Amino acid sequence: MGVMGSNLALNIERNGFTVACWDRDASYLDKFINGAGVGKNVIITQTAEEFVKSLERPRRIMIMVKAGAPVDWVIEQFIPFLEEGDIIIDGGNSEFQDTIRREASLKAEGFRFVGSGVSGGEEGALNGPSLMPGGAVEAYQAIRPIWESIAAKTDDGVCTTYIGPNGAGHFVKMVHNGIEYGDMQLIAEAYDILRNVLGLSAEKLAEVFAEWNEGILDSYLIEITAKVLRKIDEETGKPLVDLILDKAGQKGTGKWTAQAALDYGVPIPTINGAIEARFLSGMKDERVAASKIISTPKFHFSSSTENLIDEVRDALYASKICSYAQGFSLIHAGSKAHNWNINLSEIARIWKGGCIIRAKFLDSIKVAYQRDAELKNLLLDEDFSAWMQNSQVHWRKVVGLAQQSGLPCLAMSASLAYFDSYRTANLPQNLTQAQRDFFGAHTYERIDKPELGAVHTDWE
Repeated sequence: MGVMGSNLALNIERNGFTVACWDRDASYLDKFINGAGVGKNVIITQTAEEFVKSLERPRRIMIMVKAGAPVDWVIEQFIPFLEEGDIIIDGGNSEFQDTIRREASLKAEGFRFVGSGVSGGEEGALNGPSLMPGGAVEAYQAIRPIWESIAAKTDDGVCTTYIGPNGAGHFVKMVHNGIEYGDMQLIAEAYDILRNVLGLSAEKLAEVFAEWNEGILDSYLIEITAKVLRKIDEETGKPLVDLILDKAGQKGTGKWTAQAALDYGVPIPTINGAIEARFLSGMKDERVAASKIISTPKFHFSSSTENLIDEVRDALYASKICSYAQGFSLIHAGSKAHNWNINLSEIARIWKGGCIIRAKFLDSIKVAYQRDAELKNLLLDEDFSAWMQNSQVHWRKVVGLAQQSGLPCLAMSASLAYFDSYRTANLPQNLTQAQRDFFGAHTYERIDKPELGAVHTDWE
């Protein structure tokens, strides 16, 4: 019954369902029932047993606690009082392998388990999140009326759908968060280029991002960026963003995304760049010390301000496409590895509202996967490939400008390198294979004699 749990309870109650609540810390229940829960159709329970027995069958129990051991602990409190067919729903950011394990264990005892991604933060939880449930189909059908009632709504319907068996829902939520990392870092790099190369104030930057939000970059993260840049600190009268220490935190889903990508052999350099940027931001003392020893290159920018703003916009959008392309490729690979049969068009559709990465161009992603459900990569879609082709000049110019100015752009440059690697027929890894065969007899294939298969050369 923390912020997310209490807001979800209020959302469910507002949509016509009676909600029972329990927390091992009674102070959370007291705060709720004497605050936002006043006058609501909510039952407050004092013990796990009272909580479980207050529910109609099949019981639908939603857990909103931190990932890992706390989830297992809460499940253990409920098991003695459950009956066959009851459903436990984990709405936290659990690691998908844990969800697979829990679903199998509870199924063996006659219970059902749903791992449901919930995105949208505290506002989304209260007013309509994007929900990504995974588990047995019959378990989803039992919670479907509630999920469809509380989820965000767009012109494309409710922002929830059945994702797939066992850990599918939490896998998709994990990748959503990985894309979110990439998105946020790309926006930060665009902001950094404009403030350092052009010297734009926070007020002017807010105007730029607000204008961008009216076009192709229309999205929640661009929208809130403009709002963040406009916020003035009451005490100092300065833009609050200029007073915030440049150390970014993270809670683990980004790291899990990177680990899954390694496991399934899917390149996600934009997302990896964003994760590494957060690690580097945490090395504040080292960075300050290094800045006194290693100087920034002297570079004079001579183009017009308006031209650069437009070029950065195009570079940001192109890089953003790469971030989403990497994420959707990872979902596709995970789906195949686990036989989840995830509908990528539906994933784009339910991300159009409620979630943190909601954006106008998700509609184009939805259409791309409707045209070809087995699309290998978004960069191969006719609409996206045409746009990427036309944006290359601006994109390359912006990345080059950042590098000449000594500005780090881990995600944007990684996006460009990903794009260039993906569109290149002949990469230099022929040399890599020769080296591997030289020192480790790892073999290689000949392009002129493919029928030979793996061959080895005595290089000396």
